[in-house]
Amino acid sequence: MDVIKGIEGDYLETKEHLFFDVKGLLHPPDRKICFVRFYPDPSGDRVKDGVKYKKIYNLEERTNFLKKNHPKYVFFSDQLGLELQGVKNDDILKIYTPRDYYAELKKKNNLSRLEKCSIELCELFVSEGEIPRGSIGISGSPMVGLNKDQSDIDLVVYGTKESLRFQSNLREILSSQENFCRPYNEQEYQVHYDWRVGGSKIPYDKFLACESRKLHQGMYKGFEFFVRYIKTPEDWGGTYDDYKYIDCGRVKLKAKILDSTDSIFTPCSYHIKPLELLEGALDLHPFNLGDLREVNSFRGRFCEHAIENELVIIEGKLEKVIFKNIQEYYRILLTDQTFDMMIRI
Repeated sequence: MDVIKGIEGDYLETKEHLFFDVKGLLHPPDRKICFVRFYPDPSGDRVKDGVKYKKIYNLEERTNFLKKNHPKYVFFSDQLGLELQGVKNDDILKIYTPRDYYAELKKKNNLSRLEKCSIELCELFVSEGEIPRGSIGISGSPMVGLNKDQSDIDLVVYGTKESLRFQSNLREILSSQENFCRPYNEQEYQVHYDWRVGGSKIPYDKFLACESRKLHQGMYKGFEFFVRYIKTPEDWGGTYDDYKYIDCGRVKLKAKILDSTDSIFTPCSYHIKPLELLEGALDLHPFNLGDLREVNSFRGRFCEHAIENELVIIEGKLEKVIFKNIQEYYRILLTDQTFDMMIRI
C-alpha cells in the first residue's frame, strides 16, 4: 500500500530541532497535528548529534512547554473544537517514517541490542504473521535517534487487510515457546496498571480483565513491544475538512458492543448500542440516545479494550459529529487516563 507521510506513527523535526510525534490520519491542509516529545535542553539525558534532549510525555506539560517557549505550535481547531498542538508545513525540517527507519536499520552495521531485536521481531512477524515485508515499520524514539538502551519496540503495521490478518495470527505467535515473544506476566501488568490508569477509579481486576487478552503488546527478549495498526487510506473515511465535532459535555452510560473489528486500529473505534444513560446533562445538550453510534480513541491504551456482544460501562466526552454537513450522529471520545473509561460489566 502507498503510505502518506506525516501520519500516525511518524515523527517530525522542526527547524528549531524540536521533535513531535504525529497523531491521527486526517490533518489540516497547512499543518500536521502532532505533539512535542523531545526538545533541546542542556540537562537532558538523551543525545543526538552532540545535542542533549529532554523527553516530555504528559500532555498538559507538553502544551505548557509550547505556550511558554514556542506558542506558534499551539492552535485551536474549529473542526475538532479543541486546542491542539501542530506544526505548519513550512516549519517542518524532516518527517521520519517507520518504514524508512526499518529499511535503514537493515543496511546498518554494528547494531545495538535494541536495534537487533527490533529487526528480529519485524522479521518474525513477517514470516509467522504473514505481513507483507513493505507493510511493517519501526517507530518510537529509536527512529529519531533519541532512545535509551531499554526503550520499547514500537511497531507499525500498514493496511486494513494486512493488519486484520496479522492480528488473527498473533495469538499463535505469542503462545509459542520457541520465538521469545510472549504476553506480559503478572508483575508487568501491575506496572502497566500504575502507568495506564493510575489515579483513576478503575480497579485492578477490571483493568486486568481487558488488558490480559490484548494481543498487540508484550515482551520480546526483555524489551516491551507495542504494535500499532494503520488502515489503508481508502478506509480513512474522508478528509480533515469533511468532519466537524461539537463538544456536548461528559456522559457515562451502559452499552453493548455491536462490532469491535476496528478496535485494533489507531484511531480505534467501537460500534455500540446504548442501553442506559447513567450520567449526563441532557437538559444542556439534548440528544436521542439512539443517535450515539461509536466510541473512538486516539490512545493506544483503548485498543482491543472490548469485544463484540460485551456489556460495558463507558465514560468520556460526548461529541456531535457532522460529516460534510449532510450526516449527523454522536460519539464518545476517550482521551484521559484518569477520567475516561470503558470497562466490562
